[in-house]
Amino acid sequence: MPTMSPDAQAILASPILATAVVPWTERYEFDEGRFCQQVRIIATGLTKAIYVFGTAGEGYAVTDRQYDVICRAFSRVSREAGVAPMVGLISLSLGTMVERIERARALGFTNFQISLPSWGALNDAELARFFAETCGRFPDCAFHHYNLLRVKRRLTGADYARLAADHPNFVAVKASSDDAALLADWLTVSPRLRFFFTEFGYAIARRTHDAGLLISVASANYARARAFVSSDDTRREADVVELQAIVKALLAAAAERFHMDGGYDKMLFRLIDPDFPLRLLPPYESATLEEFERFRAALPSGWRR
Repeated sequence: MPTMSPDAQAILASPILATAVVPWTERYEFDEGRFCQQVRIIATGLTKAIYVFGTAGEGYAVTDRQYDVICRAFSRVSREAGVAPMVGLISLSLGTMVERIERARALGFTNFQISLPSWGALNDAELARFFAETCGRFPDCAFHHYNLLRVKRRLTGADYARLAADHPNFVAVKASSDDAALLADWLTVSPRLRFFFTEFGYAIARRTHDAGLLISVASANYARARAFVSSDDTRREADVVELQAIVKALLAAAAERFHMDGGYDKMLFRLIDPDFPLRLLPPYESATLEEFERFRAALPSGWRR
């Protein structure tokens, strides 16, 4: 393994990995003050391993100018709050990803989350080239892969074994699945790669492996989320039932009117910060205040703040 930065080591050691979503004003301008307040709240109450620009963080939607402005703000607040930060990269253009890594790296970021280009599913040769141009091009940085079906190719344990052998600085994977067979396949590459799973996959993986929590619906209540991680398997299984109820409440509030991850994650953070804006960048629909209130009212009592 290469020598990793303190930030990279801190993220890998963290039991919880959390996203910071991006608040937009009524004119769809970046609300830096509220964003920095959010990062401090997460760092104080939940985890210091925080990333921006995943799917929930609208990494697919920001312009290069917005990317740069938000990265600069994230860099400043991360230093102030003692955060181990990570920057996500979502684009149809590999060249754009490389340029964004270069600019974020110049700001001091050493951790990056990569998603495959999604216009067409990459074949094996294209996959190898993609990792060579990201992990291989920046050997002083650490890379996490976001494994999701939006990109039309879900990587397997065999894929990960091959890529991890080729790139020592490819260090972790984040994924969302409760398919036990799929989880078992991925975990064949553990502990060489650190895996972060959302709540339902995490509860399964923790029975046999030291996986991390890629927090999603459990962020409704930070104290309960920390207990979910520190408790035993029996307690976690009981929590899963209530977490499923939170998912049901989110989906019911959306009523199929909106569907982007950030729409749900902004409702979840508004439970923590009652003034946090719900809007997403156009053209995507976001939750209304009425839908948020309907979601909050449907929360299981034990997860209300």
